[in-house]
Amino acid sequence: MAVMRVNPTRMELTRLKGRLKTATRGHKLLKDKSDEMIRQFMLLIRRNLALREEVEGELKKVLGSFMLAKAVSSPADLEEAVAVPGKKVRIKSGSKNVMSVEVPAFIVDTSEKGETYPYGFASVTGELDLCIGAMGDLLPKMIELAEVEKSCNMLADEIEKNRRRVNALEYVMIPEFQETIKYITMKLDEAERANTIRLMKVKSMIEGRK
Repeated sequence: MAVMRVNPTRMELTRLKGRLKTATRGHKLLKDKSDEMIRQFMLLIRRNLALREEVEGELKKVLGSFMLAKAVSSPADLEEAVAVPGKKVRIKSGSKNVMSVEVPAFIVDTSEKGETYPYGFASVTGELDLCIGAMGDLLPKMIELAEVEKSCNMLADEIEKNRRRVNALEYVMIPEFQETIKYITMKLDEAERANTIRLMKVKSMIEGRK
């Protein structure tokens, strides 16, 4: 590890020891933060996997119902049935803090009144009713899945950034401070020994003159 280009003085030694202490403390804090972020990330990953499996399973059922409805109904009847939504859904967007990372938070508001099935039942089959009802129930889960997936991506990026900071401290800055402190200490010890030798020589010369 390269030694920093500094003057080997006691003042510089004290300054570097302070910086080493700060870097060591920062490394520990960042390492603890990284461990907790990974724990939170794993929780989100498990939730994401469960939601994705659930949503994909329900979507397959919905698609099957729609294909049956499409097979027994005319395209014009289907288009007319789904052309105008019967209920409005509001999605409130915000954010929440996960280990200093601002991740999205969505709230689905389905409180507005309206008809779930805005069409005449005589014009379409029961399969379309099942399809429309299932999609209405599935929408909040799809919104939550989008929220969790985006949170996973953002947290993964922050974990990578934090890992680079930890590695920079652990493998570059802290060893560099330690080597420089060792170098300055060695230089100061050498200067101290040289000064002691000079004093001994001066004392010997003075005693010789006497």
